[in-house]
Amino acid sequence: MSRMLARVSHAIAPLERCRAVAGRGCAVPLTTRAVSTASGLAEIAVDDKAASFEFRTILGYRCEPPKGPTTASEAQLKAYFRLMLTMRRMEIASDVLYKAQFIRGFCHLYDGQEAVQVGLEAALNYEDCIITSYRNHCQQLARGSTVKEVLAELTGRAAGCTQGKGGSMHMYKSEHRYYGGQGIVGAQTPLGAGLAFALKYRGVPNVAVTMFGDGAANQGQLAEAINMASLWKLPCIFLCE
Repeated sequence: MSRMLARVSHAIAPLERCRAVAGRGCAVPLTTRAVSTASGLAEIAVDDKAASFEFRTILGYRCEPPKGPTTASEAQLKAYFRLMLTMRRMEIASDVLYKAQFIRGFCHLYDGQEAVQVGLEAALNYEDCIITSYRNHCQQLARGSTVKEVLAELTGRAAGCTQGKGGSMHMYKSEHRYYGGQGIVGAQTPLGAGLAFALKYRGVPNVAVTMFGDGAANQGQLAEAINMASLWKLPCIFLCE
């Protein structure tokens, strides 16, 4: 146990040095979720220090793509950066633990994709549903779990987000509408359509986001799920990472 903690401490040490850059300004324990509020990144208060950004040209098919400028406050940008940085350091720590054989079985990392989840969370709240594939550690963190809970789950401990029973591929946080990772390529796509159907059936103004990678793009179940979502006009976003 002491060897494992030493390896984790070495892996996450750069995060402490980056806190000043991120503007944290106080010693917040890594095991807490100080990045967002109870409702997620979308609820961060907008301050007076804001910047304007122009979208590049985005083509849309039978939908309205983003256009024109958008603004982001200093508080929002710092929060996005802090969360992405925490995700990266957590995944590097996971990589160290996996190579040291403290994590057994599979371990699919999210390095380089952090901005996808952070950008998504900036537009959602915890009443919106998310389901994804087996690369799901950072989604768990963004949905309100702590680094400690994720690492405990990866190492099979009861303090993990699913009490050590799910491991790398099956994290879960239903109270924040996160329905975890799926171990089969593309298996989450029809389930995401089902979540969207439930939202429409209940008459709530929320969406279900189904995340998948290009490896699942040729799965028949994805095409069928998209077709059903279109026919039934479900509030479902199919997000290819």
